[in-house]
Amino acid sequence: MILLVLVSALASALLDNVTTVLLIAPVTLLVCDRLNINTTSFLMAEVFASNIGGAATLVGDPPNIIVASRAGLTFNDFMLHLTPLVVIVLIALIAVLPRLFGSITVEADRIADVMALDEGEAIRDRGLLVKCGAVLVLVFAAFVAHPVLHIQPSLVALLGAGMLIVVSGLTRSEYLSSVEWDTLLFFAGLFIMVGALVKTGVVNDLARAATQLTGGNIVATAFLILGVSAPISGIIDNIPYVATMTPLVAELVAVMGGQPSTDTPWWALALGADFGGNLTAIGASANVVMLGIARRAGAPISFWEFTRKGAVVTAVSIALAAIYLWLRYFVLLH
Repeated sequence: MILLVLVSALASALLDNVTTVLLIAPVTLLVCDRLNINTTSFLMAEVFASNIGGAATLVGDPPNIIVASRAGLTFNDFMLHLTPLVVIVLIALIAVLPRLFGSITVEADRIADVMALDEGEAIRDRGLLVKCGAVLVLVFAAFVAHPVLHIQPSLVALLGAGMLIVVSGLTRSEYLSSVEWDTLLFFAGLFIMVGALVKTGVVNDLARAATQLTGGNIVATAFLILGVSAPISGIIDNIPYVATMTPLVAELVAVMGGQPSTDTPWWALALGADFGGNLTAIGASANVVMLGIARRAGAPISFWEFTRKGAVVTAVSIALAAIYLWLRYFVLLH
């Protein structure tokens, strides 16, 4: 389980948490079937790890992309500021796994069955795998080189997608039918609504109210954002929540522009949304995908079963995030 948790976290940081669940879950189902052990605990542990690992980089979780776009943060900024915390939270997750899921006993002959599997048989096109790997390396190199290249991460991702279309040999109808048009239209409508809230002054009024509540203190503001973001992201999907909150945080940062560590509210928003996604089964898109996979595999996970475990993981994650933000930006910098 620990190995799958670590792989899930790393893959989520490099890809994104939804893609990670889609890739790791089939492997988990196969291994658990061969070992004759409960699948649900493994799937939940992996999705917890993927949501945590996704916080480490700009591309690891969709809320990070939204935050980076609004705040002008780079791929390297996320690596520098959030990756250390993600490592700490992952260690804490591994420490609480035995309490969450109990001990797992596996028969020796079952282990031999798993070790006898030939992973090479799962690769249907080695040439395409190599090409995709090369494109992925180029895309991440461009992300890291952003301060030199001055190319927006969104453009880098689009160029990478275009290269994959070319090397894959897919027809126009094949790749166009694979695009999640419903999702794109949903976000287009969402950002139009958020823009309307900004234009009508609603966001500005909310920013003033939050400033009065915290007294304009950036420490209190960061903790307010972190504390509010986690539970709300657990109730609604963290993507629309962050899309709605970014103009508000931008207003708050503008008001407190003369204070040090003005990026801290952005980190608080990203961490609260990413870690809060573990709170309930609907807190993150990866959770919904995982529940669907579990149901189709004949191992359904109830909403409350997920929430009981997720609440513990979220509480530990947010507590560590609060300590990290306090020490790094308000103690060690002064």
